[in-house]
Amino acid sequence: MATEEDRQTLSDLAERIRHDDPRFFHALEAGTPCRPREYRHGTAWLMLAVALGGLALGIALGHGLLIAGGLVLAGIAAHLFDPDRVRAGRGNPPPPG
Repeated sequence: MATEEDRQTLSDLAERIRHDDPRFFHALEAGTPCRPREYRHGTAWLMLAVALGGLALGIALGHGLLIAGGLVLAGIAAHLFDPDRVRAGRGNPPPPG
């Protein structure tokens, strides 16, 4: 049987999840799970594809600005794959481990 302290801890955790990722919270509440925000990478994959296309075009044409732009976009896309990017942007340290 759960104690009052356990119930309060679970309530605090649920409130934190509701605040951090409302879409995930409502999906859990409705019983239709979805990926948490940390694992949704649609924009990152699209940007990586554009970056690699620009990089390949820059190499094929021998155009330094396209190569540099492709490399910069690839770096931005790689940053978007980081699951702790939102937490790091708010100044909170990432979880240990």
